[in-house]
Amino acid sequence: MAPLRLKRSKVWLHFTLHKDGNRAFCNHCKLLITSAGGNTSNMHKHLRTQHGINFNECRVFDALRSDSSQASTTTVALGANTEGNSGDLEQDDDRDETGSLADSEASSTCSRLPLASIFVEAGRNKMSQAKVEECHRAVTKFVVKGLHPFSTVDAPEFREMTKVLNPKYKAPSRESLTNHLIPAWYGVEKGNVISELKTVSKAAITADGWTSFCQDHYLTVTLHYVSNGQVKEKVLKTKAVYQSQTGSAVAEEIDYILEEYGVREKVVAATVDNAANMDVAIKQLQIVKFPCFAHTLNLGAQKLYNCTAISNWAARVRAVVVWMKRSHMAKVVLKEKQDLLKLPKHMLLLDVRTRWNSLYLMMERFTEQFPAIQAAAIDPRIRRPMEKERLDRIGNEDLRKAEEFVHLMRKHYTSTLAVSSDKSATCGEILPILQKLEQQYTVQEGDSAFTRSIKENIWKDLSKRYQGTDIQRFLEEATILDPRFKYKVKSDAVWDRIREAAITANTVAARDELPGEGETQREGCEDGEEEEVEEHYALPPPSKKTALEELFEEEDNELQSIRESQPRLSLAQKVDQEIQFYKSLPSIPCRDSAALWWWNKQDTLPLLSGLAENYLCVQASSTPSERVFSTAGDTISPERSRILPEKADMLIFLQKNC
Repeated sequence: MAPLRLKRSKVWLHFTLHKDGNRAFCNHCKLLITSAGGNTSNMHKHLRTQHGINFNECRVFDALRSDSSQASTTTVALGANTEGNSGDLEQDDDRDETGSLADSEASSTCSRLPLASIFVEAGRNKMSQAKVEECHRAVTKFVVKGLHPFSTVDAPEFREMTKVLNPKYKAPSRESLTNHLIPAWYGVEKGNVISELKTVSKAAITADGWTSFCQDHYLTVTLHYVSNGQVKEKVLKTKAVYQSQTGSAVAEEIDYILEEYGVREKVVAATVDNAANMDVAIKQLQIVKFPCFAHTLNLGAQKLYNCTAISNWAARVRAVVVWMKRSHMAKVVLKEKQDLLKLPKHMLLLDVRTRWNSLYLMMERFTEQFPAIQAAAIDPRIRRPMEKERLDRIGNEDLRKAEEFVHLMRKHYTSTLAVSSDKSATCGEILPILQKLEQQYTVQEGDSAFTRSIKENIWKDLSKRYQGTDIQRFLEEATILDPRFKYKVKSDAVWDRIREAAITANTVAARDELPGEGETQREGCEDGEEEEVEEHYALPPPSKKTALEELFEEEDNELQSIRESQPRLSLAQKVDQEIQFYKSLPSIPCRDSAALWWWNKQDTLPLLSGLAENYLCVQASSTPSERVFSTAGDTISPERSRILPEKADMLIFLQKNC
């Protein structure tokens, strides 16, 4: 057994030493942590990561808290937490000869001054603690938002730059940035998000999975809600998962994230892809599931690859594009032909089956550059006998088909862009877009066999989507409550459901506002007896009437009596009035925001405006999660492959939410 050691660290307040002397039990979770040789680093890390206890808490980012009253008014010196404090500035060994001469002159001057003046002169060479913290925040934001490696702050060039900008400031080290500044900023911003979400009544989520360059699997959850006439988005977590992603496992992970932010009961719907595990997870969470509309459109477009006539034609065009992209001389010749023909200097694009709209983009670029491709194909510098047959197979018939394809698929491509936008891409857009596509893909008498084949293959797949009763009803109600598309649904039953939902929602809200049973009584003495106390409330003295009010007092009294004699409307009657008034209003242009329109109508449509928020927060596609993974790919790059998943989550959270 190891000899007993004196326990001086505060960490022992949370741990109990094991009998072997080299391990310790956590008093919170009873986990056994190694403490060989009296080392407490493992115990500090366990408390910080598992229980949120940090003895060396960084206070640099307290100024960014949403509730400034919660921040401590006492400024805490950074000390070992941040190496950029004012004390470190006096120990800068990289001074030049001019600086040394100035310091010697300053010291000789101070020796001739009184004692009080010496401290004044020394203080002029220091930065205030507030200024040091401001500089630390700027450096941290530069590294995090710019996706720079943590080692940037230790680079000689970076140190030289900060010294030139402010010789008094010493930038934090990599260790300080990684272990103190970034976690402190993350903690403050996470607290701000949790505080903001407390005021949210209803919200929706998107979720998706992603595998990083290091083969680590991540699950991300984004939250969407309406606040002050804007649809806002917050990235809650990008969590590394280490178990098989079955439906039950995904449900537990999403539920844990929502509980962590206190929004579990506020989520009304989830927009996810068509993966089977996501379908099972959302059903277990008992949330309305919406298949990603952008993914659905892409699945419909991929059905074209199953058509022999279309796939053979696309293969011929693809072969030419591949050959032109692989040949260096072909690229040079193509640019020359583009100059001669006054065509845009665009490169040819190659389709990837799993990438949305890539076939459309390849054909669009092919039709644009077809004259240059033909001119380059007959150029003697690149034309070889072995390529003669391949190039001769591309002719005007292929161009005609490409033009038909681009014209027909343009609305499909535009629809994908519309629902993938980060502005007002709500589920109320889905039914109107499907109506547009149905008109586009309806077979006409004059259609060619090529066009007919495209229309039939795509609409056969799209017509099967969103046919569930619950989803169909939710989409109809969301479309009705979107002032841009409220006339796109021709059904009186939808308005009846809107009426019932508005009455139910406002009845529940009124019941929640009623005081509890025990709030009108005051509890009594020791035996639990209730003492009745008569409370007399003094009425405020009547305000003195103005001269105008005194002059028209009779008319005002008559008007007041008329108002009091009118019968009060019930809640159902008020809802009916609002629905009729909402129907009478004209639709708004698609460029306007539906959330802002309802925000401006809160006074005239108070009952319906609250109900509309339940639908406006639901996203039409899961592209918000896809955008998070684009940032994650830049964060966990080959150059930063050793970054810990916890640090990656912090960086992505700060990158997307700040």
